[in-house]
Amino acid sequence: MSTTPRVSIVIPAYNEGEAIIAGLDRIAEAVQSDAEVLIVVDTPDDTTVAPVNAYSAEHPAFRIVVNDYGRGPAHAIRYGIDAAAARTVVVTMADGCDDPRQIDDLVLLVERGVVIAAASRYMPGGQQVGGPRFKSFLSRTAGKSLQFFTNAGTRDATNSFKAYDTEFVRRVGIDSRDGFEIGLELTAKARRLRLPVAEIPTIWLDRTYGQSHFQLSKWIPKYLRWYRFAFGPQLTPDQLVTKAQRNTP
Repeated sequence: MSTTPRVSIVIPAYNEGEAIIAGLDRIAEAVQSDAEVLIVVDTPDDTTVAPVNAYSAEHPAFRIVVNDYGRGPAHAIRYGIDAAAARTVVVTMADGCDDPRQIDDLVLLVERGVVIAAASRYMPGGQQVGGPRFKSFLSRTAGKSLQFFTNAGTRDATNSFKAYDTEFVRRVGIDSRDGFEIGLELTAKARRLRLPVAEIPTIWLDRTYGQSHFQLSKWIPKYLRWYRFAFGPQLTPDQLVTKAQRNTP
């Protein structure tokens, strides 16, 4: 691997144990770009650590990173992006639901000039297989309506499986501190700055092992915050940071 990888792949993980290896194998097989893969955990005793450390012996691009920003997926993703060495970072989940064959195409879109490239379940050619129906309904409604009313660039703003221009993320910052709403937050910020966002279709398959840590009732208000934020006039970067921190549209 070269000194600077082409893409940094960030995977937040929480007590996945040996189950994470199947997903790592799929990434190792599918991704052709020179990559580093950062599996971010909250504590050194997380059950994900030992299997990944053993996996790293044969796959040195894969390594554990211990997040010290705070517990939870938002902190883990934020920490992973800050630790990324590449100019493009891809966030994908540890549960194996995302299709890693799309990672190279997402990276190419960012390299062509978009600040966010989204893997979309809700555009033609995309699909969601399994998962809670009510959660799917909310996600689909939010994504499609946001695209219809704001031209956000993707019909799947809530999906975590996205590629980002690392400089863009570090410039606008991440204000989320709890759940998986970062994908929506950054999409909303790109929209308010009128920066380009693109999407490609993906097929999402519900996890076949482990337990989801998504807390719908707790995180809906946080998603609504960023959904509302996407609506509004164009902002300068300084205005964006101020309004996001004040939680005002």
